[in-house]
Amino acid sequence: MLRTGEQYRDSIRDGRRVWINGERVHDITKHAMFKPLIDIRARIYDMAHEDAHRDTMSYEENGERFSVGLKLPYTKDDWRAKRNATNAVLEEVGGVVTRVGDETAGEMWSLFDGQDILNEVDPRFSTNIRNHIHHVIKTDPFHVSANTDPKGDRSKRPQDQDPDMLLHVVKETDAGIIVRGAKYETAAAYANQAFTKPTIANWGNEAMSDYAVGFVCDFSSPNLRFIARTGFAGRAPEKDYPLSNKFDEVETLVIYDNVLIPWENVLFYQHTKAATFIRATLHRYSAFAFVQRNLKLADMLIGAALWNVRQTGLEHQPAVQEKLATLACYREGINAHLTAAIAEAEESPGGLLMPNQSLLMTGRVLACSQLHHMMHIARELCGGQICITPDAACFEDPETGPWLDKFYTLNENWASEDRRKLLAYARDLLNSDYAGHRLTFQFFAQSPPFAHLAAVYRNFDFKDALRFTHKSAGLSDQVWGKN
Repeated sequence: MLRTGEQYRDSIRDGRRVWINGERVHDITKHAMFKPLIDIRARIYDMAHEDAHRDTMSYEENGERFSVGLKLPYTKDDWRAKRNATNAVLEEVGGVVTRVGDETAGEMWSLFDGQDILNEVDPRFSTNIRNHIHHVIKTDPFHVSANTDPKGDRSKRPQDQDPDMLLHVVKETDAGIIVRGAKYETAAAYANQAFTKPTIANWGNEAMSDYAVGFVCDFSSPNLRFIARTGFAGRAPEKDYPLSNKFDEVETLVIYDNVLIPWENVLFYQHTKAATFIRATLHRYSAFAFVQRNLKLADMLIGAALWNVRQTGLEHQPAVQEKLATLACYREGINAHLTAAIAEAEESPGGLLMPNQSLLMTGRVLACSQLHHMMHIARELCGGQICITPDAACFEDPETGPWLDKFYTLNENWASEDRRKLLAYARDLLNSDYAGHRLTFQFFAQSPPFAHLAAVYRNFDFKDALRFTHKSAGLSDQVWGKN
């Protein structure tokens, strides 16, 4: 059944061992650097219970209501409903968060498609993935994803260095497997569980490897440690950094110090064929939600830029309009890929409806590869005042405030406080530590840029281009060869 926000908060008060800034955190729901995102996560849960959002955020089945984001997709309407639910969340919270809940759950759907491979390995694993997908639907946990290891010396095999650099199995027991190593996981410190899997093929040509392991980890398990990077929230006043103080999803190094993973939570183990399959198909579904976040980020860039040129009277200059149109093309390019990926959706090997893979993966390349260019254009349009405007305290000070009010008030429509708010927002969106973090995160969150292009190469159908050029150029059939 659907959780409430308070039920979610209670679920992460489980005695987990979390550190940030060199200090142990005893209640993450109250810590300044975790609380903003925990509050947003709780708000997402509460939205599904409210009349205004219930039908957008949830669906009814056999008299119970469940999360739209976690529902297995079988129709185009399922995908449209997911998109609407995510839009509702981002509109409600007023910014971009990645861990809404749909993206990371979608990664397990790729294993649902690989049940034939799992059955070849061990029929238990196919049963486990089906059970876990339905368990997530029924219990509504905050589910995240664990991909990236510390890696160590990447020129060496894991066996030729400290073996714990890459997460691996150290022992089998009747109860399950014992794992050691570490994973970087966004939002792990305040999540309930994670789909944990290898980040790269660490087994060479071997058919079996202790590093080829995937499982669902309950974050209330003993022998876990959560070491978080410092957060952006609380470093500076919210009035000066409105995005940093609300939307920072803190990444965490999760230490697996001989952690027991029960057999029913193991999704594949040792057989590299299964691990290779999941790496190749991991973002088959989750890329849709990931790209959708970029669409909202594009709206933020356009809005910040347009409000800035409008308040200074530059909106009608052709050079300004050209830059705004470039931002609009970026935004609508993302929108077109998302819309077309569902319009041209395809049945998956497991009988689900997956977004058109060629359109989705090319949309991901567009969204990520052009983001830094779009941020630069928005920065140009916002102008240099985003890096020189004094802080809110100076606007409120009885001696300096009147001077700032004089020089930041433009006319009857644009008083100094609105200008200050807009410039602070644009500064946090484009110039702050948070802005730089977001940019790098978008580059690498699902995979690095070269892997984005590799996914396009795997999913684009080159046959028709070859056929047409063969005909147009008048080539002989000999060039086709035996293949």
